[in-house]
Amino acid sequence: MYPQVETLYEDLHRNPELSYHEEKTAATIAEQLRKLGFAVTTGVGGTGAVGILKNGAGPTVMIRAELDALPVPEKTGLTYASHVTTHDDRGVEVPVMHACGHDLHMSIGIGTATLLAQNKNRWHGTFIYVGQPAEERIGGAKAMLKDGLFTRFPKPDFAVAVHDSNEYPSGTIAYTPGFSAANSDSVDVTIFGVGGHGSRPQATVDPIVLAARTIVSWQTIVAREIDPQDPAVITVGSIHGGTKHNIIPDEVHMQLTVRSYQDDVRKHLLAAIQRIADAEAASANAPKKPIVQVTESVGAVYNDPQLSDRLASVLKQVLGESNVVKGHPIMGSDDFAEYRQFGVPSAMFALGAVEPAKFAAAQKAGENLPGPHSPFFAPDREPSLKTGIETETAVVLELLGRP
Repeated sequence: MYPQVETLYEDLHRNPELSYHEEKTAATIAEQLRKLGFAVTTGVGGTGAVGILKNGAGPTVMIRAELDALPVPEKTGLTYASHVTTHDDRGVEVPVMHACGHDLHMSIGIGTATLLAQNKNRWHGTFIYVGQPAEERIGGAKAMLKDGLFTRFPKPDFAVAVHDSNEYPSGTIAYTPGFSAANSDSVDVTIFGVGGHGSRPQATVDPIVLAARTIVSWQTIVAREIDPQDPAVITVGSIHGGTKHNIIPDEVHMQLTVRSYQDDVRKHLLAAIQRIADAEAASANAPKKPIVQVTESVGAVYNDPQLSDRLASVLKQVLGESNVVKGHPIMGSDDFAEYRQFGVPSAMFALGAVEPAKFAAAQKAGENLPGPHSPFFAPDREPSLKTGIETETAVVLELLGRP
């Protein structure tokens, strides 16, 4: 079985597709599942694929694998590296790479599906493979749920996923009960001023200076308004204003990412961003209030503690005690979180993806290794695939009543 999974992985890696455009990827996954006897539906939530394998009465377990890749130029030097370019939704030509390991997750899921299809005597219930689009734009899970993922198809009793990581060596799995990834809100802000000649600033309201003051004031939200024990991040990742050295523009555009775990902290951060932007604009006598818009958002990944501990115990028996470690929460995000909002107990595991010798050397030297979203990120292929398949298979068998 493994050679076929490895071939699939390399094919998916060579042929990545951007979020909301995963037509060929979804077709590949659907074909694999149909060959295994799954009932497959495509086009769920746009380009999502759902495969269902029923095996008598019992619980329903879902695994999630993401379909999409990133606009990143691959620099791994792999023989199966991506050389794909395409036009994004703005019409701009961009390179495309599976720089986050979604090809790994899909292949692991197919390996798990294969073993379950071949060993029906070991489980009872319903197994669902969800090939989810647009995780990188945190919209795919919502789109599938809106399109009836939990009403047109059996609602799962449990949802499980793995995600590769450069923080652990290959062959290992990390579990994190409770919050493991953050709420994420993408915020667009437009600051308005009065433009004019750069030599006559007194006749203008300079939105660049106003934006700079606003950015600095925003930094006090986390530092002085949020309990230090509650994780929170406000980062301004983009600022654009003006066209020429001697022209003061009439507006500046900024893009922020806002991270948190607790919902009350999230609400406070977003309200404070608006409040401070409004106050700074008023203090500068700006012609109108800033526009503050949340353009993308996703909730925090919360791993059901009881479920996480139960599955970790099983994995320690399968992989060995030393290969299953307790992880730590991160401020990254994943729309796997959306499934929990529908009352489904969920657990996501971090899959070590770095060759152990390289990992040990980097740890000793205090170096950071390429990780997800890096053009140099290349998971340690065979150990990562095999450990991922072992993990998902053991977890599903545990939940579907392994004898």
